[in-house]
Amino acid sequence: MPERRSGDGKRRDGAGSSRRGSGKPPSGGRQGSQRGRSGDQREGRHARGDRSKSSDQRDGRRRDSEGGRSGDQRGGTRDGGQRKRPEGDDRRRGDERGRAGPPRKSGGQPPRRAYSVEGGPSNIPRWLRDEIARVTPKDRRDPVLVLFSEAASDFADEKFGRSYEKLVRAKQMASRAAAIRELLGLTAYRMQRWDEALRELRAFRRMAGDTTHMPVEMDTLRALGRPGDVRKVWALFQELGGRPVTDAEARVVYGSFLLDEGDPRAAWEVTKPGRLTKDARLGDVRRWYVAARAALALGDAGTARQIARAIGESEEGQDMAGLEELDAEITRTAARRPS
Repeated sequence: MPERRSGDGKRRDGAGSSRRGSGKPPSGGRQGSQRGRSGDQREGRHARGDRSKSSDQRDGRRRDSEGGRSGDQRGGTRDGGQRKRPEGDDRRRGDERGRAGPPRKSGGQPPRRAYSVEGGPSNIPRWLRDEIARVTPKDRRDPVLVLFSEAASDFADEKFGRSYEKLVRAKQMASRAAAIRELLGLTAYRMQRWDEALRELRAFRRMAGDTTHMPVEMDTLRALGRPGDVRKVWALFQELGGRPVTDAEARVVYGSFLLDEGDPRAAWEVTKPGRLTKDARLGDVRRWYVAARAALALGDAGTARQIARAIGESEEGQDMAGLEELDAEITRTAARRPS
């Protein structure tokens, strides 16, 4: 698969992003976001606009990843068929924490409550204000909330440089605030500041006990050229678990990594689909895309075509960038087979 190490919202497999995407930052409860590249996974809690639905409900329709909340990553991550405009993959979901320690196994975290940053710091919900207040000196709380609110708004508008500057200042005043470390990590990811993105997202995971951005971690390690560590994070994610949307994005990233490594058989085992349904979630459709590429690499053009057809017939895959190229590659592969 052609490799992309850019933070422009495009996947490593060459697929673009969604037309309907918004480039909005994570929005979920206290735990958070792909893709960065991992669909800029497409999830998190810092998005603007109506967030009355739970993060799992929203993610069921979409795609950092994150994005990055791994995912871009949408943030979400950069792998798998993606819709034709970058999304803020990157969302953050989780339990009502404030606790440290490893994430709970088997994806048992309830979705975090969503919130909007529209209207400034006064619109930040009480639970998040309390979270920041617990770890921030009293005289710094208001400035930190202002910076955080403005940074989240800038992230939603894809003004990552402005968001980054404000988050660095916020971190200097409240380094133990998990939300700040999360959004700083996702912003650094979108800016291709790979080492910093990895450091901040790992700090968030330790503080929040949330596995949501592990796909973004893997994607960042791919960009850093650390294949052994990609495998380690995948193994750790298998042990810790995560919600279905995070698991799907992790499979997109790891399956794409395995294809890059020349192991299509393992990539197929990681991404092979179950039922191919028209109402599949975006994360599952993106997973199908990688599975189709794996089947094609194994010489099974028939299976690849069946999956590609299901992607095109699904609600979430109708405008998926890269699908036409995949179809053309399938046709070329089938034509080369001896009759």
